[in-house]
Amino acid sequence: MNWLNEVIGSGLSALELDIDNRWVASLQFFIYDTIKIVVLLCVLIFIISYIQSYFPPERTKKILGRFRGIGANTIAALLGTVTPFCSCSSIPLFIGFTSAGLPLGVTFSFLISSPMVDLGSLVLLMSVFGAKVAIIYVVLGLVIAIVGGTIIEKLHMEKYVESFISKGGNVDIEAPDLTRRDRLVFAKEQVAETFKKVFPYILVGVGIGAVIHNWIPQEWIVKALGTGNPLAVPLATIVGIPIYADIFGTIPIAEALFGKGAQLGVVLAFMMGVTTLSLPSLIMLSKAIKPKLMAIFIGVCAVGIIIVGYFFNAIAPLII
Repeated sequence: MNWLNEVIGSGLSALELDIDNRWVASLQFFIYDTIKIVVLLCVLIFIISYIQSYFPPERTKKILGRFRGIGANTIAALLGTVTPFCSCSSIPLFIGFTSAGLPLGVTFSFLISSPMVDLGSLVLLMSVFGAKVAIIYVVLGLVIAIVGGTIIEKLHMEKYVESFISKGGNVDIEAPDLTRRDRLVFAKEQVAETFKKVFPYILVGVGIGAVIHNWIPQEWIVKALGTGNPLAVPLATIVGIPIYADIFGTIPIAEALFGKGAQLGVVLAFMMGVTTLSLPSLIMLSKAIKPKLMAIFIGVCAVGIIIVGYFFNAIAPLII
């Protein structure tokens, strides 16, 4: 959508604004990224919600219940790609699946993959970093979810789930059959609902991106997050934790950081940290699981994210 950026630049110039001025350049970045992400957001949510209408919680539970071992973790991770975007919205499903008696490792594979990897992230990452980066990101995100769930399964952590969840019982409600019109209406409603929910975070993310892009000196970014700092990947992962945003809110920040000289792996580790280990979602999760299981969950995700970050740094010259 570079043409859109050029159109906005021409429009600002027609208003006799100097696009080389940092304030005007920030405005151009803000308008361009907001429009681009909103358009992608609405189109992607409509498509993904239509697909999601075939996988309500009851059907998802039935599908997961047919598999065992690493196969179940793999299916759970894949099903996580067609669920809502933010980590907080995935936790109620995680609680429901766990209460229904699904293996704990399987539900954690779902919990990890749902916010970290989705069809929306694939398309958005392709638009910013290219197809190779996007595909590898999604594949490695699924690997983290599968391996993380498998580790938790092998550690037999069931006793560290709060009793009100583990004793919830197996409730199975048949999902009603939906017509094509019903699915289209559902997708349209999801677009409106999700847009209202995430639009403020998009504005914040684009605003931060505009500041990084036009006001923070490149040498600062390179010094903190460039090749000269071997601890940049874990630093970016930790910095991302207090932030609450979904993939649509983090993309503009990641794009601006990358454009200023941050390493590819650092940028992607930051994105994974924000979407998977956000502080609000961890607070919600702490009501469902005990501290030891929480620590293992955070540790598994953090180690996986850091490994992925260093991996991307190593292969960046080959894929960009």
